[in-house]
Amino acid sequence: MKISPDILLGKILIVDDQEVNVLLLNHMLRGAGYVSIMSTMDPGEVYELHRKNNYDLILLDLQMPGMDGFQVLERLKEIELGGYLPVIVITAQPRHKLRALQAGAKDFISKPFEMAEVLARVHNMLEVRLLHEAARNHGKALESLALKDMLTGLANRWLLADRMSMAIAHACRNKSIMAVVYLDLDGFKQINDTLGHGAGDVLLKMVAGRLVEKVREEDTVARLGGDEFIIVLWQVSGIDEATMVALKVIEAVSQPYVIEGHPVSITTSAGVSIYPDHGEDADALMKSADLALYEAKRAGKNAYRIAVRAELSAVVRS
Repeated sequence: MKISPDILLGKILIVDDQEVNVLLLNHMLRGAGYVSIMSTMDPGEVYELHRKNNYDLILLDLQMPGMDGFQVLERLKEIELGGYLPVIVITAQPRHKLRALQAGAKDFISKPFEMAEVLARVHNMLEVRLLHEAARNHGKALESLALKDMLTGLANRWLLADRMSMAIAHACRNKSIMAVVYLDLDGFKQINDTLGHGAGDVLLKMVAGRLVEKVREEDTVARLGGDEFIIVLWQVSGIDEATMVALKVIEAVSQPYVIEGHPVSITTSAGVSIYPDHGEDADALMKSADLALYEAKRAGKNAYRIAVRAELSAVVRS
């Protein structure tokens, strides 16, 4: 049987209370080219070992003193939340095979061991496990692409909406304050017109990097499209802290750039709104920050403005 290098690198744990069985299985697997093999004769160690090492395959004896293989399977389900247990059970009792499969094991090996059977079942199991992992990772990659801005890698509108909802819920539950900073680059169209859209894209990515550097890990930086960005500040002490962040990002964006050998300068304007003073939901906070951004632009750009309190804004409109 030809075995791919990826399968031979699979991490395997042998669990059996009989040392002779451990040595025999280890000898078979190493003889077939497997290189990452561990073993334990204590079933109570399996949970912690798998949590730490994330094995691609566990060869699990069912009949062991103190804690049998069925109890080990139940504990492993706490780790494998996706429901996929990478376990082949080892048993000399035919009646245990169906029960083990019903408990979550994916295959079984009979005692006494036959080398051809052991190697075939191990190979097949590892092949399926690696395919399962590849599919899961591919799904995560697609999910990430669906939630990220393709150009900058920042959160897009969908992820922004989710993060804002979480931040508002957190602030409501803890009676705390969160904030929104709405940014728009000043004169970005001129960059596109003079240096081309390629240079404009490079500039947007550079600006995105500077924004991320100026906020905390728990905060969210998103690109709405064009040259508009949103920063969601998970929790702030008040409007002073939110405006301090706005000042930091305005200063960071205004530092010189070099794109394709050309020095480039650009600034940004910002509007700041905070929960709950300027709105109690995402739409209201975004609108308040957008209106404040408009005031910053009208005041001469490269500046920030704070949103009007929600009740005052209602009075003005009436």
